[in-house]
Amino acid sequence: MGTFHVAAEVEGIRVEGEGGMHLSLSGSRLDNLNRQMQFVTYTNTLFHPNTADTVQFSTDKHRATFTIRIRHAPTPRLYYPGSSSGGASEASYNISALVTIATKTFLRYDKLRTLIDSIRKFYPTVTIIIADDSLDIERVQGPHIEQYFMPFGKGWFAGRNLAISQVTTKYVLWVDDDFIFTTRTKVEKLVDVLEKTSLDLVGGAVREITGYTNTYRQQISVQPGGEDGDCLRTRQGYHHVIEGFPDCVVTDGVINFFLARTEKVLQVGFDPRLNRVAHLEFFIDGLGILHVGSCSNVVVDHASKIKLPWLKSVSEKQYAKFRYPNSSDDSMYTKQSLFYFKNHFKCMMGD
Repeated sequence: MGTFHVAAEVEGIRVEGEGGMHLSLSGSRLDNLNRQMQFVTYTNTLFHPNTADTVQFSTDKHRATFTIRIRHAPTPRLYYPGSSSGGASEASYNISALVTIATKTFLRYDKLRTLIDSIRKFYPTVTIIIADDSLDIERVQGPHIEQYFMPFGKGWFAGRNLAISQVTTKYVLWVDDDFIFTTRTKVEKLVDVLEKTSLDLVGGAVREITGYTNTYRQQISVQPGGEDGDCLRTRQGYHHVIEGFPDCVVTDGVINFFLARTEKVLQVGFDPRLNRVAHLEFFIDGLGILHVGSCSNVVVDHASKIKLPWLKSVSEKQYAKFRYPNSSDDSMYTKQSLFYFKNHFKCMMGD
């Protein structure tokens, strides 16, 4: 993918093949040969934005092979951290400048407003972005709130794409519209983890109305299976504890409450064909791209889902029909077909 040249010629050294893919150097003095080698240059002639060329160097008795990486130097992507007091500690982070909270809502404005009220108790100036594909829309207004409307029932992952596409801060905090912030929902702790580690995304924990706290830590792997397809394996657990953060671990998939580097989430994206029930699919698409962690010491509450059928509103009944499809629903077929055709999975195993 390139050619060799010499920037200068050393006395007593014969150079053959300059300007081509094969360069030969010969001479009677070893020190002159070594000096001539210092002037050999490589120029890429067949450009690719991110690849490598292989160069072989040989003498009568030895051969060495090395690679030259070919790419544009990546441009920096900088974010305004905001003013802070003190050093890089949890208390000094300017959360409003670093974090945007994103959510997707559908027919649940009562729960959405409860979420927003709870956020404002602790983070009054953090921007909240809402993707909304409800039928009878209601405008949710207030300072630092952005609401984006979509076609009715456009879907879960399409809404995630829309909401996160509007984030301009370094980090995005994803929350469901029926979550409730409490004194244990310390976003600063999650920011601290991402600022001090190589993680791209870190999940928290969700406390259910029953008192059970869930982190949904998943280890994901793909076993090669040949031309017929590979096998996806998921199992509960994690790889190891993160040094310096005893409440946090490295894993592959986390619960629906996570802080992430915005540019990394945009790199993976959310498949809009998954419009009803989906979550782990994002982390499957992110294998090899996302470095994922989970912390049990940052907790958000989950609003109660328990309600007697005869007390449910029309919106709640309509929401349940979309949220909990039966086995014959097209969305279930779509998920399986995507695994097979897009991800080339012929089988799935899990616990």
